[in-house]
Amino acid sequence: MDIVVKGRKTEVPERFRKHVAEKLKLEKIQKLDGKVISLDVEVSKEHNPRQADRCDRVEITLRSRGPVIRAEASAADPYAALDLATGKLEARLRKQHEKRHNRRGAGRLSAAVVADHVPGVAEYSMNGAAGHQEGETAVRTTRMGSLEVQGDGPLVVREKNHVAAPMTLDQAMEEMELVGHDFYLFVDSDTKEPSVVYRRHAYDYGVIHLRTDPLAERESGGAGGALGG
Repeated sequence: MDIVVKGRKTEVPERFRKHVAEKLKLEKIQKLDGKVISLDVEVSKEHNPRQADRCDRVEITLRSRGPVIRAEASAADPYAALDLATGKLEARLRKQHEKRHNRRGAGRLSAAVVADHVPGVAEYSMNGAAGHQEGETAVRTTRMGSLEVQGDGPLVVREKNHVAAPMTLDQAMEEMELVGHDFYLFVDSDTKEPSVVYRRHAYDYGVIHLRTDPLAERESGGAGGALGG
């Protein structure tokens, strides 16, 4: 397995590529996860002077036959960002490794009973759509990917497409922890509908289930602002 290092809107010097190979010890990673398929390192740079203390960003993505594990960090230089991201990756690998050996599904919740155990669980039907103002003329329209933006923004600066198999709520919560995000979009294996699990206060989690209803009226104020609850 090779480590693929690439830059996004920036050049990656050969010296840094060698440092990545020395920093990410493949033997150590494969000892924690023996089913690793690929390891990608993406380097990007923020040119805003106000963000000089975190202008360099490194994102490490590990793909295996199990869940994807991702770690990212920003710092004043790419070497420091790599150190921070590597530390996060190793911590998540160790956590996943311990779970595989110490937990075999005991005490896990299915999506059908999570409402009885997770505080503040929410359910929403897909009957909402973002509204738009009428009567406005001569408004500049910018197209970013599949989105049309009127006026000065906001703009979608990054768009990703993922292919994933349906999973249970507990699997989605576990993968959210592995990628280090505060929310995780997945297809519920019980309902076959899109759902989002998200981090609330302290160690509490919430979940939003979207259920399609073609007969429902499309009104403003649907699930779009629900994550703050």
